[in-house]
Amino acid sequence: MSFLLPKLTCKREVDQAIKSVAEKVLVLRFGRDNDAVCLQLDDILAKTAHDLSKMAVIYLVDVDKVPVYTQYFDISYIPSTVFFFNGQHMKVDYGSPDHTKFVGSFKTKQDFIDLIEVIYRGAMRGKLIVRSPIDPNNVPKYDLLYQGI
Repeated sequence: MSFLLPKLTCKREVDQAIKSVAEKVLVLRFGRDNDAVCLQLDDILAKTAHDLSKMAVIYLVDVDKVPVYTQYFDISYIPSTVFFFNGQHMKVDYGSPDHTKFVGSFKTKQDFIDLIEVIYRGAMRGKLIVRSPIDPNNVPKYDLLYQGI
């Protein structure tokens, strides 16, 4: 399903997307097109992209083609999904130690839709961090890896 969503293939394209998407949530899925979990997530993103078109813009970013952002967001597990609003990085409290990104795939389309709605409403009110509406049992658990320490 990754062929249904637009891809950003270099740092300049990612920079341009972050700067140019206004009044909508920018969703950047970092991963690989041939990874099974990424394909599962891409399926959910593609099916919800039209329904969320007034609130969000979704792009796929290959971790191998944009190593600057892969390192910047400390993407050690894929897929990882990062959110922006008007050029500002939006953080989400998932009940895990890392608020900068969602790691793994969403269990259902509704989980993703609910998350985008909460981020959008919070961002419109000027918040930089929002609480996740996703049931904690549906948030993948993982250990943080700090590389290069």
